[in-house]
Amino acid sequence: MRPICGLYIALLSLTAIAANTAALAQQWPAQQVLVVSPFGAGTTNDLVAHTVLDPIGQQFGQPFALENRPGGGGTVGVASVVKAKPDGYTFLLSSSAMSTAVILHKSLPYDALHDLEPVAMFGGEPSMLVVSPGKGFTKVADLVAAAKANPGGLKFASVGIGSASHIAGERFRLAAGLNVQHIAYTGPGEALADLTAGRVDFYFIPVIPALPLITEGRVVPLAVSTPHRLQSLPGLPTLADAGYPMAAYLTWCGLSAPANTPRNIVDQLNGVIGKALEIPEVRSKMLRIGFEPDPMSPEQYGKFIADDVSAMVKLAKDANIEPSQ
Repeated sequence: MRPICGLYIALLSLTAIAANTAALAQQWPAQQVLVVSPFGAGTTNDLVAHTVLDPIGQQFGQPFALENRPGGGGTVGVASVVKAKPDGYTFLLSSSAMSTAVILHKSLPYDALHDLEPVAMFGGEPSMLVVSPGKGFTKVADLVAAAKANPGGLKFASVGIGSASHIAGERFRLAAGLNVQHIAYTGPGEALADLTAGRVDFYFIPVIPALPLITEGRVVPLAVSTPHRLQSLPGLPTLADAGYPMAAYLTWCGLSAPANTPRNIVDQLNGVIGKALEIPEVRSKMLRIGFEPDPMSPEQYGKFIADDVSAMVKLAKDANIEPSQ
């Protein structure tokens, strides 16, 4: 009888766990929800998170509190969420930095694809390929032709190894088969100063900060880095329009949870985030920040992240990007 008794007790335990999980999800959230941002305060991702989550917190009657935990290129904050209790009260402001971390670190204290549960995508921040106004380039083909006519002679700017501007530049360089020099700067101010002065030839910059520079004639836009044209700039071609679909790239952010977070909580939160992204005020504010809303199911978001990590690993191999930490 002992084996039967043991099995009976085990079944009772599993039933109790399932009941507790269901009850937890039904009353969720019963208290403040913590969302960890793995970088310092004031980033664009933080602004997007507040735009989406603040009205959701008001709807639930419980705040979604954003807490910044910077360090290790974002890995400290991610690791803290991975270790958190999967009870629906701790989430991660996940972003494209997780994909970049895979190629910039020799090892990570977590597996971003297995230790985290994808919840919802907020959206992506497109960048724009801009060139120095004194070069005479008016379309992508002009830039490509000049680079191929002078192998190794043209330069592209970035704000550092692994930055969005660097990744976008490398993807474009490889897709177009260009031999160009990469010049890394400590910040966008220095990169733009050298671009407008003609000391470097092209640069990928987020769309919103690029707009006044275009108006002032300080840079010339050639294309956006997204797979599809932007609603806000329908006349500007994409890199795919120019014949380089594999060069498409955008930074992104969304919400992830510790693995084994109750699925009904994940589904409930995904649903309300999807509805929030349809609110005109939320959409317009995100667009003003520079993000295109892009709701996805948890499965779609998980595949999106996995595909991004895979593409980043391939890029590191093709572009000889070595881990720096």
